[in-house]
Amino acid sequence: MTQETSPTAGTTDPVLASFRSSIDNIDAALIHMLAERFRITKAVGEYKAKTALPASDPGREERQITRLRKLAEDAHLDPDFGEKFIRFVIDEVIRHHEQAKIEG
Repeated sequence: MTQETSPTAGTTDPVLASFRSSIDNIDAALIHMLAERFRITKAVGEYKAKTALPASDPGREERQITRLRKLAEDAHLDPDFGEKFIRFVIDEVIRHHEQAKIEG
């Protein structure tokens, strides 16, 4: 990616440009990690559809939320934000699992 096409293009402050470059790298890593997570949860959804398991598992979801809230606290991240984020991801996974069941 050239400077002209990079998300930090147009920034003349080198300190700010460095921060933004790090943020851009982290954002890219997050996207790749989410893609990998959804690749795996897609396989889970297909397995659940084949074996007639329910699309959601409320007990596991609550255990995950509790675990991730604790991880967020330990990482000095607002646990409410962490919970909102993981609930969004879980809701999307459940939607995919329900779709897999329909498509059979």
